[in-house]
Amino acid sequence: MKAENGIRLDKQIANKIPDGSRSLAKKLIDEGKVKVNNKTVTKHSFKLTDKDKVSLNFKFKDFKANTITMPIIYEDDFCLVLNKPSGIITHAKGVYSTETSVASFIRDKISPNLVGNRAGIIHRLDRGTSGLIIVAKTEEARKYLAQQFAKRQVKKNYYCIISGTLDPLAAKINMPIERNPKKPSTFRPGANGKEAITFYKVIVSNHKYSLIELSPLTGRTHQIRVHLKAINHPIVGDAVYGGEKADRLMLHAASLKIKLKEKGIVTFSTALPREFSKFVKMPKDIENG
Repeated sequence: MKAENGIRLDKQIANKIPDGSRSLAKKLIDEGKVKVNNKTVTKHSFKLTDKDKVSLNFKFKDFKANTITMPIIYEDDFCLVLNKPSGIITHAKGVYSTETSVASFIRDKISPNLVGNRAGIIHRLDRGTSGLIIVAKTEEARKYLAQQFAKRQVKKNYYCIISGTLDPLAAKINMPIERNPKKPSTFRPGANGKEAITFYKVIVSNHKYSLIELSPLTGRTHQIRVHLKAINHPIVGDAVYGGEKADRLMLHAASLKIKLKEKGIVTFSTALPREFSKFVKMPKDIENG
């Protein structure tokens, strides 16, 4: 590739890689896969001139993210239901991202006809959120499942830990959500936003902390987190929305009710993370993992 005058080597590579990133560019440089004028260069900040020629010893089709393990709750020829750990993203932003994700985990388990960095992904969970996520193995399954999400036919239940308790103990939060223009990666309640409805119920409280069950009717990005912040009870561990500091975001997708083509309506469930019991005593009818 022809270089831009005065540009750093890592930036030049990132600019030329489809969906590339500076971190991937630096990785390629560190591994000795980048040459300038046929000489290997390992300095990220190496300044180029418009006379330099940069080459990569890298086949994008062979790119694979780091491997991870993830509990499989259910699997058939149609779909997979996974118990996503907290800290794992649903899918990478770029096709060649080196970060592991749900999408990278399922890559060799789904049809090769499903392509792209979101192949098989029907819905998503935030990085910090743990719990159930369903993915499609085929294009037919993707369309079938995605239609149910679009029509709000899928029932999802979450549990979270908040500071304090809520009054009333059960209610509906109906606040439209919009992107925050001051910080575009986050969201906020706004009259011009999209409809967002969340039902909540306090399960147990020791006044300092409470375990809350949540049933979102809509599926907006960060919906539960934004709604709880809006009523002044952000989720413990949610640094983005003002939650008390913790080892992780205390939000878990515990159950998923959906229709499968061969089995009809099925409800999948998973135990709550053990970390939740550090804040409140778990009720006997709610199992901990």
